[in-house]
Amino acid sequence: MMIYEIEISTRAENDLRDIYEYIAFELQSPDIAASQLKRFEEKINALNQLPWRFRAYEKEPWHSRGLRVMPVDNFVVFYIPNKEKMIVSVIRIMYAGRNIKEQLDKHTKL
Repeated sequence: MMIYEIEISTRAENDLRDIYEYIAFELQSPDIAASQLKRFEEKINALNQLPWRFRAYEKEPWHSRGLRVMPVDNFVVFYIPNKEKMIVSVIRIMYAGRNIKEQLDKHTKL
């Protein structure tokens, strides 16, 4: 089985920090925040095998760039697998209830 390397963008790292801070400080649930980060870590690390198993993002220009969407609880992880380089690039992580297209178009650069 082919094993992919996982790369996490600076923006995705910032997303994780923002999610943790919101749950830990705004919602005053640091234990839940820590367990949420652990679930993200487990799911993202599992992308090293069969990264194509999650659906492609349907809207352009992201669809033609190979963007895929992995649900994790109430959040979504956006990533692009590269078969030639054997790399999965995680580009964003956000709450599923947000205006996803607006957030991707406004705050994400490839």
